[in-house]
Amino acid sequence: MEFAQMVKEIRTKLNMSQEQLARELQVSFATVNRWEKGKNSPNRIAKKALYDFGKAKGLEEGLIKHLLDY
Repeated sequence: MEFAQMVKEIRTKLNMSQEQLARELQVSFATVNRWEKGKNSPNRIAKKALYDFGKAKGLEEGLIKHLLDY
């Protein structure tokens, strides 16, 4: 699965808008939008924040474990 697809799947499984996810990760809406469109990728710190957020929200490990591989 591509990184952009993972971000969108995580967000939709959490039933969140791009704006809500951006707020939780302390990034802009435009940043999350660009991640989901594959226009850019988050830095290592943002990837870890997304991983930790998904884990804290109880997402299955299979979905989030590859976030840190990109």
